[in-house]
Amino acid sequence: MRQWLLDLERRHGRQALSEKTRRVVLVSFVVLLGLVMLRGFQVQGDEYSWRPVLAFALPLLLFLPSIIGKRPRGHAWLAFVSLLYIAQGVMFAAATGQFLRGALEIAAAAALFVGSLGYARFGPQKAPR
Repeated sequence: MRQWLLDLERRHGRQALSEKTRRVVLVSFVVLLGLVMLRGFQVQGDEYSWRPVLAFALPLLLFLPSIIGKRPRGHAWLAFVSLLYIAQGVMFAAATGQFLRGALEIAAAAALFVGSLGYARFGPQKAPR
């Protein structure tokens, strides 16, 4: 696996891979956040409250400074948190009548996972001391 990553870096260049993975992270983050917020609004029913929306979206929103600041360590932690959304998507996909919503959440969270790990690997590196 390590050799494959080194070959990939040699063929495409670290800068190009960093930009591609960053785009994947941004797009999948926005899609997943939209799906999660939509579900939060649908959970509350007739009453209007931001609590369900914040409960679903807050774990993602906490990583917004890391995404904006282009910090590879924050992206690595975001990859771990996206696994929770994959598990949640599997639960929704198994529920009656929720397969499409669950499958979309699984796809967006998996793309966020792969993109975040890719950015953590190919993103800007600190100079050794």
